[in-house]
Amino acid sequence: MTLPDVIASERLRLPLWTPEEAEEILAGAHRDGWHRDYPRRDDRDAATMYRPGDPWGPRHIVRGTTALGSIGFYGPPEVAPDGTPEVEVGYGLVDEAHGWGFATEALAAVLAETDRAGVRVRASVAPENTASIRVLAKCGFTELRGSNEDGHLVMARPLPSA
Repeated sequence: MTLPDVIASERLRLPLWTPEEAEEILAGAHRDGWHRDYPRRDDRDAATMYRPGDPWGPRHIVRGTTALGSIGFYGPPEVAPDGTPEVEVGYGLVDEAHGWGFATEALAAVLAETDRAGVRVRASVAPENTASIRVLAKCGFTELRGSNEDGHLVMARPLPSA
């Protein structure tokens, strides 16, 4: 079970972070080609979990030549109680990129690859984050599993039928 180093959609590229980029994000540094508000605090949090060479790690969300946010998993897939490999996704964009469908497009592109790998995806979202709940619903997250220890809703997307 692996994913390509770069996932692409119609408008976006989703390249894995390099070790150097992860260090800079963790430090809150800024690079040319990154939106002025990137990295966000959530991106710095993701950098604490970065593992070099892990295809399930964080990726930039790039439109044109500008990184607008990140998307990735909280580690490689693990086998769920029903025997299906499963992984948790997280994503976020700078405020200026909200409302353009970039989060939905990035998540859909990642899901196409997890489907090919036979991996089910779940997400945790704050109940008041209606925009993210809409993104998850548009991408087929139909299974509501209740809430986690942080009070976030846990949603999963069933694997498509073979």
